Amino acid sequence: MPGCADTEDFSGSASAADPSSDPLISIERVSYRFKSTQAVSDISLSVAAGSIFGLVGSDGAGKSTLLRMAATMLKPDNGRITIAGLDTVSDRARIKNLIGYMPQRFGLYQDLTVEENIDFFLDIFGIHGAERKRRKSLYLGFSNLLPFTDRPAGQLSGGMKQKLGLACVLVHEPRLLILDEPTNGVDPVSREEFWEILGTMRQKGMTILISTAYLDEGERCDRIGLMHRAKLLTENAPDAIRLGYADLEEAIIARIQETDHELTRSGFGAAEASR
Repeated sequence: MPGCADTEDFSGSASAADPSSDPLISIERVSYRFKSTQAVSDISLSVAAGSIFGLVGSDGAGKSTLLRMAATMLKPDNGRITIAGLDTVSDRARIKNLIGYMPQRFGLYQDLTVEENIDFFLDIFGIHGAERKRRKSLYLGFSNLLPFTDRPAGQLSGGMKQKLGLACVLVHEPRLLILDEPTNGVDPVSREEFWEILGTMRQKGMTILISTAYLDEGERCDRIGLMHRAKLLTENAPDAIRLGYADLEEAIIARIQETDHELTRSGFGAAEASR
């Protein structure tokens, strides 16, 4: 992809992409409740530096809430989350510079052009001069958006909007990307291009925590965590979770049915598991 060779090393250390290295993210017995609804219940997991960790599960499983806590947007009711050794509550201001967070509805300015949108985020992070020019060219380049810099964001396709959102999140070159179902509703070609970008960032040492509605995307992750009804049911490499089953979808459905007999009786199936 254009410009990829010039991307920065985001690892923070030479060995950060090694799965056996110390985790960049540590989530310890975290819970969160929205009034009477338990959104996240006693979840613990870790994410190795330089890896892609995917959260999968049905709608309402708690994936977005967990990501929002990791992104410092919500304070856990119980438990603790650390990023690079910093607490997401007490060290929130310091962590903000380490992460790039892209929620499901990313705040692009529809009336501004592609270039004006990325300029806005460059201004927010105080990036000027030659470095500003380099980053704008780089991130619009490998997002394949350079031919569309004068087009208003509101006139972009869904896939192009998501790639522009990712480019805006990347301009301050964070160590950690937190992405909440970024390809949901996007066409297959744009989904593939989006994951090519993520693969490039991972190769450069960036850590990525992502939720996805697509199990084929789960296969691209180094590890995945299956969430269901606020709990983490299992967490492992996709190959390990799939072992003994025809595919990852079958393995996940079986794991959910093992723990949720109510769904088994109601005929829970593939559509619900992969949504």
